Amino acid sequence: MSGKMRLRLNEEEGASPIFYGDVLELILSHVPLVDLAHACLVSNTWKHAVSSSLFHLNKLRPWLVVHTHTTRSPYLTSTHAYDPRSRLWLHVEKPPLRHVSPLRSSHSSLLYMLSPSKFSFSRDPLHLTWHHAQPPLVWRTDPIVAAIGSRIVIAGGSCDFEDDPLAVEIYDVESRSWDSCQSMPANLKDSAASTWLSIAVNGPRMFVTEKTTGETYSFDPATKIWNGPYELRPDPAVFFSAIGFAGDRMILVGLIGDAENVENVKLWKVDEETMECEKVGEMPQLLLEKLKNGNSNLASIGVTMQGDFIYIHNTSGSGALMCCELKIHDEIEWSIIENIILSSDQTRMGSLVFTCSDVGIHDVHKALSSDNRRFSVPSVE
Repeated sequence: MSGKMRLRLNEEEGASPIFYGDVLELILSHVPLVDLAHACLVSNTWKHAVSSSLFHLNKLRPWLVVHTHTTRSPYLTSTHAYDPRSRLWLHVEKPPLRHVSPLRSSHSSLLYMLSPSKFSFSRDPLHLTWHHAQPPLVWRTDPIVAAIGSRIVIAGGSCDFEDDPLAVEIYDVESRSWDSCQSMPANLKDSAASTWLSIAVNGPRMFVTEKTTGETYSFDPATKIWNGPYELRPDPAVFFSAIGFAGDRMILVGLIGDAENVENVKLWKVDEETMECEKVGEMPQLLLEKLKNGNSNLASIGVTMQGDFIYIHNTSGSGALMCCELKIHDEIEWSIIENIILSSDQTRMGSLVFTCSDVGIHDVHKALSSDNRRFSVPSVE
């Protein structure tokens, strides 16, 4: 097919216009991904046009998925997704989950539930598939959980009656078995819980950062060895920090000042080997005020990353959602996501769990063909 713009009139179908070439691809670049999944089924020509449009004109971008659930059994859940490519919120309608405990998330893409009787987790982009396993040997209420290759690492967060608050266990997805290993570093004894620790995963390693001090360690589940400590405090004024991977770049996000007077939010790129930090940008003051939502206090933030996108939210459940896109040459672009989800009554009655994943047409097709799942645009009240 040539790159010329062509318009053909299909006389056999009542003279309805059929678009080809650049015109069709340009039109498809403005169509939401969930609708492109249907457009792919029209014909091979349309399927090629959709693929070309996504590659050349309006590329796929990671979805931010917000799970809202009640804090008591039966843990009713609703799910909404934000597609930055279409700048559109979607309500993901699906059958209710069989909850064994409240939903939790870890390092952006992992969603899990942990109870004394079962450990359930999901790693696919739209969390269509759940893996169910026996619980770890050590009972935990607030552990850090990380998916590293075919292994799931669970560390810390144990109950008071357990002997080792720093216990680490590894679940092998292939053999469906648990294995214990070297405990977390002793320096983390007073903060060995997801409340106080931020984690990031890339390749074979997990990185763990104490949110208030910046003390950081790495863990390799293959060797079962911890390394560190490293100091991730590039600015002495940082009082809260979180880490993650945006593509293959380790990013540190820090709050500057103190909880009662946050002066700024800064981003650094971290070298995984030397742990040296290089500043890549900071949040504009207007966006910071939106994030604080008129409150004087901002004690912590939630950070979710995938690809070139970093999503930041106020952990109090108020304020706008901030999006930071990493461009070439370490340039960054900030934007505010219209927050129609966090202001809903249902959200105020429950807890929020954030994940972020690369969602493609195949994932949408799979969702639409399984368990009566549908995507709809939520109404704005």
